[in-house]
Amino acid sequence: MSAISINGVTLILAIPAAAAVLLGLLPGYRLSARINMLASLATFLAALSLFVAKPAPGPYILVDDLNIVFIVLNTFVGFTTSVFSASYIGHELESGRLAPAHLRFYHAMYQVLLFAMNLALAANNIGLMWVAIEIATLTTVLMVGLYRTRAAIEAAWKYFILGSVGIALALFGTILVYMAARPTVGEGLDGMVWTILIDHVSAFDPALLNVAFVFLLLGYGTKVGLVPLHAWLPDAHAEGPTPISAVLSGLLLNVALYAVLRFKLLLAANAGAIAPGPLMASMGLVTLLFAGFMLYRRRDIKRMFAYSSIEHMGIIVFAFGMGGPLANFAGLLHMTMHSLTKSAIFFTVGHVTQVAGTQNIADIRGLTASHPALGWSLVLGVVAIVGLPPFGIFMSEFLVVSSTFARAPLLALPFVAGLLIAFGALFLRLQGMAFGAPAVVGKPSHASYAPMTSHLLLVLMAGIYLPPPLVAWFQHVAALLG
Repeated sequence: MSAISINGVTLILAIPAAAAVLLGLLPGYRLSARINMLASLATFLAALSLFVAKPAPGPYILVDDLNIVFIVLNTFVGFTTSVFSASYIGHELESGRLAPAHLRFYHAMYQVLLFAMNLALAANNIGLMWVAIEIATLTTVLMVGLYRTRAAIEAAWKYFILGSVGIALALFGTILVYMAARPTVGEGLDGMVWTILIDHVSAFDPALLNVAFVFLLLGYGTKVGLVPLHAWLPDAHAEGPTPISAVLSGLLLNVALYAVLRFKLLLAANAGAIAPGPLMASMGLVTLLFAGFMLYRRRDIKRMFAYSSIEHMGIIVFAFGMGGPLANFAGLLHMTMHSLTKSAIFFTVGHVTQVAGTQNIADIRGLTASHPALGWSLVLGVVAIVGLPPFGIFMSEFLVVSSTFARAPLLALPFVAGLLIAFGALFLRLQGMAFGAPAVVGKPSHASYAPMTSHLLLVLMAGIYLPPPLVAWFQHVAALLG
């Protein structure tokens, strides 16, 4: 049993690493796309094997009840995005937007990104986690600039500069945690091993922990897309390939959030440290309100949904900041539903921009008439993401609002206002894009509908019925988060 679990952990890292090397050597598109899908599927199946048995934690790798939620979600969306990517990138190649030489690089970097995110989630060493998130950041920087246009290169540089500032702040916070641990656990590796830190954190200097958490929240908060550290995210979504937009919104933001939650647990276990919840709740609420208003000013469809991602990360951080069993449960559920829904929306948007030949919202009209499958997929995606029943996001937002009314009624009013502001903006833009006289008639779509359909069905099923084992699992993780 132990060997099976250890092999499962090894595989979620070894498969994407080996696939990246192989894909970097293969020149053809079709074979590379299939290997990319097969490797992503194998990684997802390896992640599922962790439910059978979890390995004992070591100095570098840890699989526990908290990160297994993130690992399984990460590998699932990574697989479905690879399926979408096959048809999307094939069209980009046919249209001449991408050169054949770029595809070998693209597929190899895709697997490097999956490897880095899995490593960050499974790391038991806070230094290793920082390195893995840095690798993921640098990989996505390269992929954002894949089209080699002036706007794409500018977006990649902006992402690189702001991401570097964020990761530098996170590094300083990590060093401060090590300094706080050193008098208690001694020098060396033990001062960075999560399982050792959480066992001894009650004896750490609370002043150092307080300063460390501020830097960690600002640093990793840059990756999460929290205001005012969000500026890289809309450009990266708008100028990079759409599969990378789906991965950024659905996965990479969650990886950075996971890092914040780990350090939140450290502070919560030290009686003299500040409560991290109010700081997180404040940043989450400001992010929600800011992104909601900014949605009204978007003219680019991918930028608009990028701000929607910022809005929802604000909701999730607010929920975890409020804390308690109900709010933490709602935060976990909302994170899962957002990852599935937003990636489905970007799958749809990717093919919409291909048939329309533009990302300009004003030039995308009447999709339900010209391309019914794409048009109605977009409608359902927006209905789900704004939190209308019977989709799962309605349930998670309802739980966040209920918890906030019970614990801090004054915060519930601006929170609900932020939800309504975003609701109005997205439906205002959706009307013209989905209905009315079509702007493009009869242009064929090469869309692969399986990824977007499967995601929306899962979100619909979650809104109607959550299986008791899943509820019990989320309740257990919510209790761990405090």
